[in-house]
Amino acid sequence: MARREKTLPPLIPKVAASRLSRYLRYLEELQGNEVTTTSSHELGAALGVTAAQVRKDLGYFGQFGFPGLGYKISNLIPEIQRILGTNRAWNVAIVGIGNLGNALLRYKGFQAHGFRIVALFDSNPKLIGKTVEGNKVLPVEQIARVVRESSIELAILSVPATSAQEVADRLIGAGVRGIYNFAPIRLNVPEAVAYVSIDLAVELEQLAFLVSHRDRESLRRSEVEDVQGESTST
Repeated sequence: MARREKTLPPLIPKVAASRLSRYLRYLEELQGNEVTTTSSHELGAALGVTAAQVRKDLGYFGQFGFPGLGYKISNLIPEIQRILGTNRAWNVAIVGIGNLGNALLRYKGFQAHGFRIVALFDSNPKLIGKTVEGNKVLPVEQIARVVRESSIELAILSVPATSAQEVADRLIGAGVRGIYNFAPIRLNVPEAVAYVSIDLAVELEQLAFLVSHRDRESLRRSEVEDVQGESTST
């Protein structure tokens, strides 16, 4: 498979970058089923986008595969891993070991994709000192020391909104370069720090909107069909 390096454009749409992870998961599934090649049409059909969109997304990062021959999966997987930065191991800290933090800690997908949970922090005296999934829960006051000693670059925040900014400041001051925030608040972080935030309530609201919208569309189509039926019968 040929790959021509190209200078990255100033702005790559976040949605394009996010689709790379979906491509990678599907490619890994194909590889697990002993499929050796695929095409932009197959990738697009599996993920609900056009073949042209697949080619455009990959085209931001280089030239992959050959026209008419498709992509060799064993080559494309490591290329996407390289682009995503998951061709190496990342040391990760979780701050906030409540219900959500515990669930995240026990998720096996992190380790499978190169994310190693190496430190846990909390401010609850009842949790500090306990060992969870092989890691001892440490007080947040030790963030600076542990981040530096363990070369932690990424952190997951599952803390209350009231303390999220303070914890983020500690992490950034210690050298953390990327924060995944589950607290329902927008954090102020320097431009040099990568930042992703998810509010589960907002995501559920969006899901409810989609369901409600489909219900309204279904009702509208039903009403139109009833009107058309009445017109035909008269």
